[in-house]
Amino acid sequence: GLINRGECIAIRVFRACTELGIRTVAVYSEQDTGQMHRQKADEAYLIGRGLPPVAAYLHIPDIIKVAKENNVDAIHPGYGFLSERADFAQACTDAGVRFVGPPPEIVRKMGDKVEARTIAIRAGVPVVPGTDAPIASLQEAQEFANTYGFPIIFKAAYGGGGRGMRVVREYEELEENYQRAYSEALAAFGNGALFVEKFIEKPRHIEVQILGDKYGNVMHLYERDCSIQRRHQKVVEIAPAAQLDPHLRDRLTADSVNLARQVGYENAGTVEFLVDKHGKHYFIEVNSRLQVEHTVTEEITDVDLVHAQLHICEGRSLHELGLKQDKIRINGCAIQCRVTTEDPARGFQPDTGRLEVFRSGEGMGIRLDSASAFQGAIISPHYDSLLVKVIASGKDLPTAAAKMNRALAEFRIRGVKRHVLERLSAASSQQSRQDESRPSSRRTSACRSLDVTSL
Repeated sequence: GLINRGECIAIRVFRACTELGIRTVAVYSEQDTGQMHRQKADEAYLIGRGLPPVAAYLHIPDIIKVAKENNVDAIHPGYGFLSERADFAQACTDAGVRFVGPPPEIVRKMGDKVEARTIAIRAGVPVVPGTDAPIASLQEAQEFANTYGFPIIFKAAYGGGGRGMRVVREYEELEENYQRAYSEALAAFGNGALFVEKFIEKPRHIEVQILGDKYGNVMHLYERDCSIQRRHQKVVEIAPAAQLDPHLRDRLTADSVNLARQVGYENAGTVEFLVDKHGKHYFIEVNSRLQVEHTVTEEITDVDLVHAQLHICEGRSLHELGLKQDKIRINGCAIQCRVTTEDPARGFQPDTGRLEVFRSGEGMGIRLDSASAFQGAIISPHYDSLLVKVIASGKDLPTAAAKMNRALAEFRIRGVKRHVLERLSAASSQQSRQDESRPSSRRTSACRSLDVTSL
């Protein structure tokens, strides 16, 4: 199996392959010559010679060439980079190499927000009220607001990441925000086209893990709560979602399975929903890959998702793998915190340099998924700032939170700025809310603290 970069996930996949007796091949860019993921694989090959760092990992011809020259049977795309690119899945198929993920056509459908929304509606899954196609004028936005009321949100039709995104709360702000969103989208994506949607105030972000085999069988592995985010980026993920109404859980999981069946979904995927304050849920998107937070689902279900991905890719059925819906139970609770190398003094910009000190919190109930987290490691400026994922498991949320607290308090990281989420306290209250963070004064430990109350 050949695995693309994303050190944390690359090592996670290499370990799963080794456990299954599969030889592993890594690819690396010129800038990544010394990186850990290269050493964890049985073989490693340079790609993208002379290209900038990110471009190297996006260079499909080189990756396919390495795969063919070294008799690679399958490519695991990890997450990020090429993991949701239908053209990459197609290139693998054309080269006679298995793509560890859904077939190219499903990757394409799920990646097209308009098509995914249409499929959800066809499957009877509720979606956020919004325009079916990009709007052509301010007048269309005004008509939408008259029908659905405020607040509404403009979203760039041809890109994400928060650019070209504007929330409008009253009629007077409509025109100005339309113009601004259009300009931002045009500058960022070369196309100013906008969708308009009803804006859901302070929703919970709940996602359901699904697995499908090549024979039309689909199952779910319950849900994760990913509501704690900063700048549209998840920072803490919890499974199962706390204080979730059992009927709502049933609806979320059933809708996810129905949607997946509607497209003949194959391999691992995640169906994402927003849940409003009235307990109504709305489909937002499908991620047709493994996610960063897959770990918490593994901890509560005892299913190794990467093993499952590889077996499904080989042509094994869910039944053969012993994966039956009525056998999947939620065991306890798991929390994941992402420890990143970011500088709080510079608006949490990624920080780079050499790690002078790295001591992690470990022990019972703690799992660490990392790659470049060790003393002397060089933190590259070219990629994601994720350093290590800390996963705490316990019989319930307070137990898992106490373990997370204890583990994060043990962390000692020096050399680059740290953004360690510490002091996770879980109190039982109905509403999930995100507290404002405040700078921590503990120089030796975290640079920022985040209290998670009442999840």
